[in-house]
Amino acid sequence: MANINNILKGIEKDIEDILFAYVKTESFTNTINEKKAEEFFLDYFSKIPYFKNTPGSYGIYEIENDALNRNVSYAFLKGRGQDTIVFIHHNDIVGVEDFKLLKKYAFSPKELKAQLLRIKNTLSEDAKKDLEDDTFIFGRGVCDMKGGGSIQIALLKRYSELENFNGNIVLIAVPDEENLSAGMRSAVRLLSELQDKYNLKYKLMINTEPHQRKDDETGVFSEGSVGKIMPFVYVRGYLAHAGKVFEGLNPIHIMSKVVSRTELNMDFSDVVGKEAAPPPTWLYLKDSKEQYDVSMPLSVKGCFGILTLNQTPQSILEKVKNICEESFDEVIDDMNNSFRRFAKATGLPLKYLQWESKVVNFQELFKEAEAAYGDEFIREYNKELEILGKKLKGNEISIIHCNFELIEFIYGYIDDIKPRIVYGLIPPYYPNVSNLFIDDLDENVSSLCDNLIKFTQEEFNQNYNTEYFYTGISDLSYSSIEKSGEIYKALEESMPLLGQFYNVPVELIEKISMPCINIGPWGKDFHKMTERVNKEDLYIRTPRIINKAISLILGN
Repeated sequence: MANINNILKGIEKDIEDILFAYVKTESFTNTINEKKAEEFFLDYFSKIPYFKNTPGSYGIYEIENDALNRNVSYAFLKGRGQDTIVFIHHNDIVGVEDFKLLKKYAFSPKELKAQLLRIKNTLSEDAKKDLEDDTFIFGRGVCDMKGGGSIQIALLKRYSELENFNGNIVLIAVPDEENLSAGMRSAVRLLSELQDKYNLKYKLMINTEPHQRKDDETGVFSEGSVGKIMPFVYVRGYLAHAGKVFEGLNPIHIMSKVVSRTELNMDFSDVVGKEAAPPPTWLYLKDSKEQYDVSMPLSVKGCFGILTLNQTPQSILEKVKNICEESFDEVIDDMNNSFRRFAKATGLPLKYLQWESKVVNFQELFKEAEAAYGDEFIREYNKELEILGKKLKGNEISIIHCNFELIEFIYGYIDDIKPRIVYGLIPPYYPNVSNLFIDDLDENVSSLCDNLIKFTQEEFNQNYNTEYFYTGISDLSYSSIEKSGEIYKALEESMPLLGQFYNVPVELIEKISMPCINIGPWGKDFHKMTERVNKEDLYIRTPRIINKAISLILGN
């Protein structure tokens, strides 16, 4: 049996061996290849004595109704007592299209290094320096985030060799983080079941996403993670020929006002202390016309992304509604002003155009169709859901297209053809989390970052800063939540796909709620060909920092 005092001896070799094998799984997000990462995980833990000899200590956990039959991979070290730390990391990766002719080397760091040295003069100066100095490992997934995952796996292997380990550790590897976080949303159910079965007290969730540095000597700990929410806007106009513009209402006109009032609007940006979320930007925008003609389009649809620090879905939806109403009223005023000038120029009689603004959320639109057509609408709506579900599972349409297909379908049962705006939310939804917002935070957790900063200074002569939020979006968003009932109600009223193709187990998240922290290795160029992770951070510093955190929280 190993001793706690020498538990990390030689762990560098373990981490490297795990990483190089893990990277070779080529687990592209939202593909069947993600299952290769599951196979690697199961194979690795099957060879570790503790897990091999302890029934139920590792395995896979089903993601319900997943088109690719993916699973959450987990390992559970049962020690003494109830206090438990949760390790999480994601095992999916983004594509390698940007590697071009180097694609076949993307998952072999040593071979990739040789190829990059051959073309080093085409790289950025920073990437070239890191390559020549041999201070970083290059390759797809080495940084985001199989490097951090390999640290977790190596540490759990070492802890399993100890006698009388104080506390428990649950290690979870999830697919789909780069897409819709189906893995982590299912992992919440797993954590809830483990909590009930073993009477666990969750003390802390540790993620190991890579961190970026402003300078080479200063690392970052994150005591939370930004949220993400994606409002959609659908504008239904009134068709008219381009030569009769005042007889119709162009939805592009309305949408352009909504876009200009929301794009980079700092009113949607949270500020907490000296941290601020970037303002929103539009991610998708399209009118309904499939080909050119001289009539205005009937509808326009789009969505924009918002990163949050402290905002709720309710508060954001209220802002979106107000902007939609103001934009609609402004367009009507603009049209009337324009018509008065046109009438004066042409001798037409002056009149007020009879347009009225109307803004509704998804649930209001749905109930209007149901009130008009009752069981017929519900029956056909369910059929449409089934059709869209098959298309979505077959990757024939995206989640965005699926959302707007549903809105268009409902509109077939809306008798009122006057212009209106429909607003709501498109998946995914990531709650914002931070230990800053947790009342009665455990003293060991509240002082953790201060103690770790002291440790890194003494042990490595390295400075670390603490931030309230990890800004890269992470699965830490599902570590805790408050007022789950209110949040679910807001999602239910505004998210067409909720409950059918997407769900957020907010009640279970509130049940397992725990503080969180991201302690990951230093990395650069996430999602780029020159993605890389710092060797010293990966092999030496980060595993020892995490081990120190484990010791402080669990008392080993």
